[in-house]
Amino acid sequence: MCWGNICRSPMAEFVAKKIFADEGLDARVTSAGVSDEEHGGPMDSRAKSVLTSHGYPCSGHNAHQIDESEIMSADLVIAAEPRHLQMMKQMAPDADNLRLIRDYDPNCDPGTSLPDPWFGSTDGFQDTLDAIESAMPGIVDEVRSLA
Repeated sequence: MCWGNICRSPMAEFVAKKIFADEGLDARVTSAGVSDEEHGGPMDSRAKSVLTSHGYPCSGHNAHQIDESEIMSADLVIAAEPRHLQMMKQMAPDADNLRLIRDYDPNCDPGTSLPDPWFGSTDGFQDTLDAIESAMPGIVDEVRSLA
């Protein structure tokens, strides 16, 4: 879950899909944004380039906005930033499945945001990928605990 569903959240989606498959986890993974401004759009080409260069398959993405029913039907919804958590809590006040991605990284302080690479260079997308990968062991553990 990020702002427009074209950079951070699809990157996390495709990383999770590959890692879950490698770990033998049977989990459905999707991504979305809290905004509808990019609805129907593709993943940012810089994000796709960084993912592809690291061996993550990443085709067929179309941005969409999350809604209350999607939040409530998920076992786990992971956000890029605390403000995204707040926005989802407004959409779905009873949701108890909302988490922050960097909270799964033991080297981060609680409440740390996933870097938004949108305004920067390709290096920023690499930094974002590194942060996502650092959180994945904790996410894998959480998904296993839900199974």
